[in-house]
Amino acid sequence: MIKQISPLLIAQFLSAFADNAILFTVIAMVLQSTNLPGWYVPALQSVFLIAFVVLAPWIGAFADHHAKSRVLISANLIKAIGAGLLLWGLEPLIAYCIVGAGAAIYSPAKYGILPELVDHNHLVKANSWIEASTILAILTGMVLGAKIADNSIQFALLTTIALFILSALISLLLPTSVRRQNNLQQSAIVIFSGQIKQFFETPLSRFAILGASLFWAAAATIRVVIIAWAPLVLMSENASEIAELTLFLAIGIIAGSASAPRLIPMEFLRRARYPAYIMGVFIALLSLAADLWTARSILFAIGACGGLFIVPINATLQELGHRSIGSGGAVAIQGFFQNVAMLAAVGAYTYAASLNLDPVTALVILGGFVFGATFWVAWHLPVNPATDVLKGDE
Repeated sequence: MIKQISPLLIAQFLSAFADNAILFTVIAMVLQSTNLPGWYVPALQSVFLIAFVVLAPWIGAFADHHAKSRVLISANLIKAIGAGLLLWGLEPLIAYCIVGAGAAIYSPAKYGILPELVDHNHLVKANSWIEASTILAILTGMVLGAKIADNSIQFALLTTIALFILSALISLLLPTSVRRQNNLQQSAIVIFSGQIKQFFETPLSRFAILGASLFWAAAATIRVVIIAWAPLVLMSENASEIAELTLFLAIGIIAGSASAPRLIPMEFLRRARYPAYIMGVFIALLSLAADLWTARSILFAIGACGGLFIVPINATLQELGHRSIGSGGAVAIQGFFQNVAMLAAVGAYTYAASLNLDPVTALVILGGFVFGATFWVAWHLPVNPATDVLKGDE
């Protein structure tokens, strides 16, 4: 299995590394500026997510209609263009939105190609490798990217451009087969709406979509809240210190992702609600942290619960999509809903931050929301979901 997916692992590692390096490069630009408002960083996160929502009706069909390896290449080149525009001096909100467009195109192909590379029995394990590799790229990208950016914004941007191009070249090693042909002459919005309706007909797919949306909304909000919380509570002074703190969240996700295939196989997806409950509790507890190591420990626990929660959900979505609307289409639907949720969550925090909401209070509210939303999502999943693919029972 590792041999089959190794080019994908390497290519997506480099791309994800560059994604996070460029994020913390932009954060460093903001921190080094003296005339940007406090809501600018969450606004950056929001413009990155907008592309996922706007392009959702097209990117799934595009990934399924073309060889996914070639879609990965195109997406990386778009991200490289966005980074180049940042280097050129374009307004960061516009340039980073272009990077987001590349990331939106990349996602359905990255996850949608997995069912083409491995069989059903290895899909959860392949997802755990991809998720762990992605999180490893996130933590190394944000830490190294922040350190480089604190010294030279220009060199940091040149590095990300080179990594996007290298990732595109490695993607040439992936197969070029097309497993599903879509009629691109039909209205993409009509097709996408029909796919959403079809995908929401089964309780299991609804649970997976809503669960993934909840996880990513919480993750995106924590990420932006920490940028305001760390300087206030832990006296962090630059992008590197904030990135090093976030590293423990990422390490926790790696640990949780690695444990997921053994603890929560697809046939027992309902178990995923338990780590989600615990994650909500730990998010609220983070508001009480007053020293560095307590904060690091709690962030690790939040990440571990998140990894256990999201990996089986991703695998389930890909399996259901591969057997129905196409894996690329399923990932696009997932991306649409999770990014709408992320936009709503980050947008709400951006608005609250403009009204001077205390980040400590924001963590308590977020933790309570995650716990309550998990209860609501799990409550709508029957003990024996009606599905032709998985049992979903314990």
